[in-house]
This record gives sequence, C-alpha cells and structure tokens, in this order.
Amino acid sequence: MALQRRPLASGDAWAIGPDGRRYWGTYGAAGLLLAHREAGVLLQHRAQWSHFGGTWALPGGARHEGESARDGAVREACEEAGVPAGRVHARFLSLLDLGWWSYSTVVGGVDELFEPVIGDAESIEVRWVPADDVEALELHPGFAERWPQLRDDLFRDPVVVVDAANVVGSKPNGWWRDRAAAAAGLAESLRALGDAGWPSAVLGLPHHLWWPHVVVVLEGQAKRMPDPAAPYPLEFVRAPADGDSAIIDRVAAEADPSQAIVVTADRGLAERVRALGASVVSPAGLLAALDASSR
Repeated sequence: MALQRRPLASGDAWAIGPDGRRYWGTYGAAGLLLAHREAGVLLQHRAQWSHFGGTWALPGGARHEGESARDGAVREACEEAGVPAGRVHARFLSLLDLGWWSYSTVVGGVDELFEPVIGDAESIEVRWVPADDVEALELHPGFAERWPQLRDDLFRDPVVVVDAANVVGSKPNGWWRDRAAAAAGLAESLRALGDAGWPSAVLGLPHHLWWPHVVVVLEGQAKRMPDPAAPYPLEFVRAPADGDSAIIDRVAAEADPSQAIVVTADRGLAERVRALGASVVSPAGLLAALDASSR
C-alpha cells in the first residue's frame, strides 16, 4: 500500500516573510539530527514533491502550536522515520532565527541501534549514513550549511557540576535560615532549566541550548535536603566532608574530565578543577538563566 501524507496539524502552513520568502511551519520548524557512534547519523531522502525535493536532510517538519523545538523534532522523527522517542538523548539545539520564522536543529544520540522505518510519503528513504559520507550526498542547502558545525559536537556530552553552596550563597535571599530548603529550591529551578535547555552562553559552549547531565554537590546543613521523588533528572552528591573535595572527586571520576563544567566562584576550587581539564563558569550566569526560566 502506498504511503500517505499525514493530515495537516496546527502549524502545517507556509510562513511568509516581509521579503516574500516562505518557509514551512506557522510556528517554526524543527528537525532531529540523531547520531549513533558506529552507524553515523540518521538522514531522510526527501520526496521529490517536497521543498528541495530529492535532497538529503533531517527528519523534521512544522512545530505545533505551543510545542517546544525539542518535542517537535523528536515527534517528527518518530512519525517520519520510526525513531523510538524514549531512546533519544537530546544534546543541544542549533537555532536559525529569521525573526518571523525559525528552524531548530536538535542534535541527539541513541546508544542502542534501531532500524529506521519510512512513516509517510514525505520520504524516499531514511537510513543511517556514516559521518564521513554525509558530504558526498546531495544535501538540502540549509543542512549543508550547518553540517560542519554540527558534526564537531555530535558526541559532546557536557556534565555540569554545581557547587550548590557557592551558587546559593551568591544571592542574599535569606538562604542561611534554612539551607536544606534553599538547596531544594535550587534543585527545582535546575530541573526546570533542564527541561527548557541551558543557554549556551551560561556554559561557554557553542550553538543555542544544551541539555547536559547535571550534578548538584551538597555540603553541610544542605545535605538534609529530602530526596526528590524518583525519577528526578539531577544527580545529587552529598559531600562526606567538604564540598570542594567532593567536587574534585566527581570531576576526576569522569572518563573525560574535559567534558565537565563546574559552576562556582571559588577561585581555589576553580584552579583545582581546571588542573584536571574541566572548565569553570560563574554562578552569576546560571542565576540569570534560572531567573529568566522562572518568568
């Protein structure tokens, strides 16, 4: 039986710019660049009737009203290529923003290989392509332009280690009256930021947003913070002695400490983690991002 086009949804229409250019997606569009360390990246050979038909690009399409770019990219990849959503680990988002329309490339990974399946008439073929072979294909112009920058970070997996005492202590909001509650408030704010994505500027990384693994190191009275209900997307380390030593141990435990980013304003600690190969960012940038995400 011939594959059919999907029914139109809330964002499935042309957006027309002030200069007459038009792009698909009333609320913007998003695509998923999914990577597997052995198989390469999952690409879609676009149907001839589509925009830039016959070229290779990412499974993707128009975002629905109110839908995040990450959710839209994963949904489209599920519908078009049979991507199992539960196995996708989103790494980062690269944004093309024209002001009146945007395209979000969500880069993610899977650990367990799966066989992609064409889900509708928008594809001639969907398959894994080794990264070294991508540029040999006839690529969609937009994807061809972004591919070199995206390829460099396909497997970058940052681990953010938060010096909770230092971050909480940098904002005079009465945290000292109940340090466990202050730590719980920070954890909940970090959870919300993790859902939305960390701004790249906060982490000193390229692209637009990141979804790193986040480790919160607690010390002193803050260790009394109750365990959040499982599952919870943060890792908590309750320092057996001082927090600095626990942070050093956690960074050193990474297979690649250069992937670690420590959030602290403690100069001595910063020097020690940099000696291990990690990078350091200021709590001020994180607090600004937390404030922005809570609005």
